[in-house]
Amino acid sequence: MKLRRLFTVVAALALLQLSAAPAQALPGGSGPYPADYETTFRLPGHTIYRPQNIPSGVKLPIVAWGNGACRADGTWFENILKEFASHGFLVIANGRPGGFGSTDAGMLIDAIDWAVAENTRFGSRYRGKIDTSEVAVMGQSCGGLEAYEASADPRVTTTGVFNSGMLDDSDNWRLARLHAPVAYFVGGPEDIAYPNAMDDWDRLPAGLPAFMGNLDVGHMATYSEPNGGEFGRVGSAWLTWQLKGDTAAKQLFVGSNCGLCGTDWDVRQKNLT
Repeated sequence: MKLRRLFTVVAALALLQLSAAPAQALPGGSGPYPADYETTFRLPGHTIYRPQNIPSGVKLPIVAWGNGACRADGTWFENILKEFASHGFLVIANGRPGGFGSTDAGMLIDAIDWAVAENTRFGSRYRGKIDTSEVAVMGQSCGGLEAYEASADPRVTTTGVFNSGMLDDSDNWRLARLHAPVAYFVGGPEDIAYPNAMDDWDRLPAGLPAFMGNLDVGHMATYSEPNGGEFGRVGSAWLTWQLKGDTAAKQLFVGSNCGLCGTDWDVRQKNLT
């Protein structure tokens, strides 16, 4: 619990720093489908990121996102979430735009439930436009813990853990419930979550496909940079591989000569083929 409070303090200080700076997000992200966000009364505690114009004939896989500090501000990570959405994903963040208060893992499940329902609801702008068979749960810091918990849902097809790891050995049983490929994106040894993430890495279920990428940028990583910086680029590639089967994106992560190997990223792999 002490580490959880420390996660919260670090994230709060980072929020003050980010709030003092001008917005740096490039409008729409760098992907082929410029993205924006919206809210809906059908899911009032969330912020929905999507292509401004949902492309014809393209179905959007689902990405549910938990914020650092478990903060209910759906636009705190706007840069990286617009980046994800611009590559053709429906990204649903916990919390309303500029919201406050706390979130929990159940809100990630609520996001998935809403997206599945919208895909078949008459009158929905998303009717028939969501790929409900491809679902990612992701989160930063405390939000990464939410993603861990939500990953027990059998609909989840990949998990993304950003600057996070189990806070106490008594929670390690949750790792055994991981059933889909998992990726860690961590800020290197200076990241407060580094030892926790590395400990989790050693405890993953045998045979589980997993990727670990460390970049020496600390706990708040590159989220304040345009499009989420390197974490936005690499996180988008992981989603594009895992949820869309893109073989070019796969090459960043797989093999001894992977695209991230031999770069500033420190790379580890398990069972990736």
